[in-house]
Amino acid sequence: MRASALTPFISRTLLATSLAAAALVSAPAHAFSDDEARRAILELRQQIKQITEQNQRATLQLAGQIDALQLEVMRLRDQVELASRPVPTAQGQQQGRGGQQAVADPQEQGTYEGAIDLFRKGQYKEAAEALSAFVALYPQSELTPTAEFYLGSSHYALKDFKGAISQLQNMVQTHPDNDRAPDALLVVAGGQIELNDRAAAKATLQRIVRDYPQTPAADTAGKRLQLL
Repeated sequence: MRASALTPFISRTLLATSLAAAALVSAPAHAFSDDEARRAILELRQQIKQITEQNQRATLQLAGQIDALQLEVMRLRDQVELASRPVPTAQGQQQGRGGQQAVADPQEQGTYEGAIDLFRKGQYKEAAEALSAFVALYPQSELTPTAEFYLGSSHYALKDFKGAISQLQNMVQTHPDNDRAPDALLVVAGGQIELNDRAAAKATLQRIVRDYPQTPAADTAGKRLQLL
């Protein structure tokens, strides 16, 4: 049943309930024997129960449709944010092509930039493979935390929500002071919502507000907490 059809459906069922109850109350007392009255009351109770259950199912269905729309908006907003935000540059660090972080080793830099470009082009499967290879080749690189962030984000874009959550939680645990840590937790919360684990998502969003209060991610987390 579409959300637009639920309101008249609920109104009709409530009207039917009211009419049935009014009919029983207004019926002459002498028209019913005790047994007949008891049967009528039981039948009315059963009808009211059925109508109430139908109303509850319709209300839950409407609420589910609203939640689905909210989650879809949040998911699309995540993707736009991830694609549009520049890669942070550490203080005093060189910048590579397009304002990206830069390191001294040109091969390391080229491998990193190639992987990031794949992500920005929306080629998430290829980006995940390239970023995973970079992290394996350069585990101690200054670029690795950001590469890990985009690796987890690639998993999220591919709807591998469990993989995204695991990757990004590990990134935050290893690099809690990295500029991308609060953003990583936002994606974690998004993945938890997609998996219908709202309790975990709420805890993650509260963690962002608590541990990273002066960041844009904290503002976003605060707004999303109002939806949970």
